Amino acid sequence: MSAVVGVDLGGSKIALGLVNAENAILSRRRIDTEAAAGLDSVITRISAQVASLRRELPKGQDIAAVGVGAPGPVDPIHGDLLTLVNLPGISNTPFRRALSQRLGVPVALDHDAKVAALGEFHFGAGKKRDSMIYIVIGTGVGAAIIYQGRLLYGESNTAGESGHMTVDPNGHLCHCGSRGCLEAYASGPALSRHYATATGETIDGAQVAERARAGDVTALQTLAEAGRALGIAVASLAMTLNIELFVIGGSVAQADALLLNPARATLPGYAFKTVAERVQVRASQLGEDGAILGAAWLARARGKLS
Repeated sequence: MSAVVGVDLGGSKIALGLVNAENAILSRRRIDTEAAAGLDSVITRISAQVASLRRELPKGQDIAAVGVGAPGPVDPIHGDLLTLVNLPGISNTPFRRALSQRLGVPVALDHDAKVAALGEFHFGAGKKRDSMIYIVIGTGVGAAIIYQGRLLYGESNTAGESGHMTVDPNGHLCHCGSRGCLEAYASGPALSRHYATATGETIDGAQVAERARAGDVTALQTLAEAGRALGIAVASLAMTLNIELFVIGGSVAQADALLLNPARATLPGYAFKTVAERVQVRASQLGEDGAILGAAWLARARGKLS
């Protein structure tokens, strides 16, 4: 197989990786997103980075396709970006078609959580498994469901919005307007908000995790509360879908056992014993590379659609 490029399109940065036939990342690039400059500007700068990566290939080799993971919502069939709250400059645009026309190679595009899930499923914590649920916890909480090797999309492409599962009907108000959503407990902004409420000090979610690792009691309690909410969500998903492997990724998941152990401990209280004892909750193995490798896999699998 030829080389492909995996692209992780984020709110502030774009990460690109040149991936060979053995699914190793040969070279990387990172640029600012600058979405406010508009679609043509973003496409032009991505194209320049792809051209730079192409020059690193041995003579006679070329880039066969490009895969892109983008913040949702997206239209994975037509490759359009829909209304993106954090990227208004490129909202409601035919991103895949524009990039494919500029590069002259097939391009595949999907939601970033689904793309990262593909990376973990094929090359990371889900390797050699039949089914898996990937939950990404960062600025928000998203998820992707892989059942018998295939992504589940639902009837209108919204399957996996676990961040807005209710874990406490009388709980914290979520920005979506509901109460007690998982995202209101486990996201980076939620950790920051809860820590500030308890201490009067405002730090970000990553810093809460750092302080917890250093033994800060309030930070540990904040992560434990987030972990319990995660455990309730995992139990509900496991009972509904009967999928046993849950992989947790994203910046907040770097807290590892401080977040995941409370989730594991909470799980049996909200699921049948026969279900809970089979569920595994694991941290991502690939970290940020999951999105690039998943986008590369997507490029090979769906590039023919462009």
